[in-house]
Amino acid sequence: MQPLTVEQLNQRGAGKLPGHLGIVVTLATPDRMQAELPVQPHLLAPNGFLHAGSVVTLADTLCGYGCLLNLPEGASGFTTIELMSNHLGTTLEGALAVVATPAHIGRTTQVWDAVVTHVQSGRTLALFSSWRGVERAAESLAELLPDRLLDRGIVPPDVEMLVQKR
Repeated sequence: MQPLTVEQLNQRGAGKLPGHLGIVVTLATPDRMQAELPVQPHLLAPNGFLHAGSVVTLADTLCGYGCLLNLPEGASGFTTIELMSNHLGTTLEGALAVVATPAHIGRTTQVWDAVVTHVQSGRTLALFSSWRGVERAAESLAELLPDRLLDRGIVPPDVEMLVQKR
């Protein structure tokens, strides 16, 4: 697979959630992804503060794009298995920036970390981590799920039937 460019990634998000929210990828390399998101009224929660989902979407989008840039030969895609976010602050104006980096790039899994900051103040607003299963064939996804997720009944909907076969 040819590496995707910043322009291609931004086009990929156009008409989808990343484009609708206003996420703009500014750097795309296999070991570092960057993007910005201007704070707009549609990103706020009813209480007037930045909606946590807006922050998670920004971080998750960049980690996903980074995963795409690192898919091994023969991979058809990936699925998000688990994500975690810790919100340390909020903002009402300005812009958000995110830097995503791989913590682990493997043949069957990838782990990505992201830090979301407020552009104007430099304050860290959120820390994010996600674990992704590399797809080779639909049957292999159930094998990628860690037993602790299966035991807790946390299974992505697209592989629920495959897990039942396991």
